[in-house]
Amino acid sequence: MKKLLSLVLTLALLLTAFATVHAEDEKSVNIGVTSTIATLNPLAMDATEIVKYATSLVFQSLVEADSELNFVPVIAESITTEDNLNFTIKVKEDAVWSDGTPITAQDVEFTLIVAADPQCANISLAMYSIVGVSDNGVIEQNAASIEGIRVVDDKTLTVATKYPTALSTFTNNFGRYALILPRHILQDVPRAELLTYEWFNHPDVISGPYFINDFDLQHYVHYVANENYFLGAPKIKYLNINVVAPSQLLAGLQSGEIDLIQQTMGAIPVEDYDAVKALPNVSAVDSTPITNELVFVNVAKVTDERIRQALLYGMDRQAMLENLLGDSGTLVDGFLVPASPYFSQELGVTAYDPDKAAQLIAEAKADGASTDLTWYVSSEESVWGNAVQYFAAMFEEMGLNITIRTVDLANLMTVVSEGGHDILSVEYTMMPADPYTDVAWLIGGQSLWTGYTSPATDEALALSQSLTDEKEIAAQYLVVNRAMQQDAPVISGWVIAKLGAVNNRIVNAHPDVYGTFLNVQDWDVQ
Repeated sequence: MKKLLSLVLTLALLLTAFATVHAEDEKSVNIGVTSTIATLNPLAMDATEIVKYATSLVFQSLVEADSELNFVPVIAESITTEDNLNFTIKVKEDAVWSDGTPITAQDVEFTLIVAADPQCANISLAMYSIVGVSDNGVIEQNAASIEGIRVVDDKTLTVATKYPTALSTFTNNFGRYALILPRHILQDVPRAELLTYEWFNHPDVISGPYFINDFDLQHYVHYVANENYFLGAPKIKYLNINVVAPSQLLAGLQSGEIDLIQQTMGAIPVEDYDAVKALPNVSAVDSTPITNELVFVNVAKVTDERIRQALLYGMDRQAMLENLLGDSGTLVDGFLVPASPYFSQELGVTAYDPDKAAQLIAEAKADGASTDLTWYVSSEESVWGNAVQYFAAMFEEMGLNITIRTVDLANLMTVVSEGGHDILSVEYTMMPADPYTDVAWLIGGQSLWTGYTSPATDEALALSQSLTDEKEIAAQYLVVNRAMQQDAPVISGWVIAKLGAVNNRIVNAHPDVYGTFLNVQDWDVQ
């Protein structure tokens, strides 16, 4: 009996040890984010980077940007053009869905057709630029084709645009933001059902490195590895995106409960930067300063140009930068950041001038302009929120009564979609090599962000798409940015060099504004 008991105990210990090793083999990584995730449906994807990255872990894009701001292939082998009007997309020969079915040009065509169908249109894509699509970005319901899109063979298709489109713009818009859908799975689903199709919550055929395992969009998304990922089976079996308050990021990194923070998904508070950099178990990563705190003024509601100009002159951005950001930020005017090849020092930075702001407000008020404004601020941006509180107090002395509404990012996007703001501010990261996609979206006449347009900016933006010389393109963006100084539908608060972080136990992971997840299949745990 003693020998038998000893054998049983030994066997039990061995089984326990095996179970422990097995659990360790099933590696997991926790990503901390500070915004809720609006959707996991690629067709409903909004302009936020958190939704793009959370969704593209499942459904891949044609290309992605790397940390050097280059476009690199993912599903597409290449995207080319000879005339900025006709674009050729070649799909990789070895690109396959998780069920082994090849990813084809027909899948890309299907994705673009569905994205333009009014029953499930994706307003984040510039579908309006494609031949055969209306200026509102839609086609006839249930259309089987688009005039400007032609499948050449199973791995090649061409796309024709109505007007010259720079290759960088086409690649950024359609290459990065069109997440390709499996035609063989979805082609028979009524399009009216696709935006709310339950299958997207647990898709069983994907192109990306991870399946969705479980989710609560207010709190988390749990992923499990796609062993058939065509770029290689992920070494990390479980990937988790966890929504936490910005104030919890430092503690999470310190305890090891958070393994990675990517700069546009998780907002480490600036006041915690030094503490994060001092953590012995963490590598902090300074990014290039390309995230712009943009202030959008709805010209449909703030109709008097003088009130908008007063906002530009009346914000003491330099004082706020020095007191709240220090070396982690810089000031610019307009959209472009110094990392963009089209940035111009010639524009300069508008100086703080409270007397001029007060004069403009008084003149506008005498002519009947409202001086009561509502300013929406993202709750994830505590430092900028503090700056806005200060600005509002200063503006009260100048004659403006500003009510601040602090909401989370998802609700902020809802406010934008309804055009319900006088002013709103949000951290906005534009691809420096392609400002056009965002600028045209944000200041076009149909834009709900500003509702602003002018013949001069329209002409300059159009010219930027047909030119090839970098200096000539920069000159057109200078025209646009000068209009921002004059008409003030968009004001840059500051440009921040955001901090990312990764636990030292994770190898091959490098958080950056772009390119973080390009090699997610190669991440591993020491």
